[in-house]
Amino acid sequence: MPELPEVEVVRRGLEREVAGRKVTSVAVTGARTVRRHPPAALTDRLRGATLGTAGRIGKFLLVPLDDGADTLVIHLRMSGQLLLTSPGWPMARHTHAVLGLSDGRELRFVDPRTFGELFVAESPVVALAHLGPDPLSAGWSAAVLGRGLAGRTGRLKLLLMDQRFVAGIGNIYSDEALFEARLRFDRPAGSLDGGEVARLHRAVRSTLREAVVHRGSSLRDAQYVDLFGAPGAYQARHRVYGREGEPCPRCGEPVRRISLGGRSTFLCENCQP
Repeated sequence: MPELPEVEVVRRGLEREVAGRKVTSVAVTGARTVRRHPPAALTDRLRGATLGTAGRIGKFLLVPLDDGADTLVIHLRMSGQLLLTSPGWPMARHTHAVLGLSDGRELRFVDPRTFGELFVAESPVVALAHLGPDPLSAGWSAAVLGRGLAGRTGRLKLLLMDQRFVAGIGNIYSDEALFEARLRFDRPAGSLDGGEVARLHRAVRSTLREAVVHRGSSLRDAQYVDLFGAPGAYQARHRVYGREGEPCPRCGEPVRRISLGGRSTFLCENCQP
């Protein structure tokens, strides 16, 4: 599932390639992809609209339309891809929406599992009001993180992945950040002292930023690619995620895999006591 770094890479591609283009045509073939309103309503609103500079909160892409009164919201979820192609490029299976652009190219939304979606909403987008702060935003400080953790008894990793607590972190980057911070995934969230909170804050931000630099993580399912269909490279730099049995890059002990909430968690039990 694309997490914050992967979505940020796509956002930067949209900012560079699509901002200022006008939507000349809209084709929607997957009703589930536009499930928040009838396909015709999305088509009518987007056709003729000018796409602004894309923003992002957590895993959601936000593309202002025309004067910014409305926003096109794009959520890739588990298997969504946003591809910028020429009209002659073969249409991928599970392409559910195609926006023709004024420069002659097409913006295609591909989603085999159909969990992703496109919708247009008034700005600011009320449907996203439940999201916590974006961890790369200026407002997400160590002090904010510490106040959010205080008094929490739940497991630290599950809280980091709770989009209402902080938006954008999933299974990959919670494991990587917790390793960097030398913190165990099942620590009670409220048990961290001030130094540990600061360490976790630095680890989350540095891990996410490094992943963006290396264009995100593409796993073996190849679900994540950038706007031009190219995979990310950060998976080669994972310290623990997906590396069960391999030596810890810090101490050499084998990386362990533990199930948490039905998902795999990777850690070094020597470095993350």
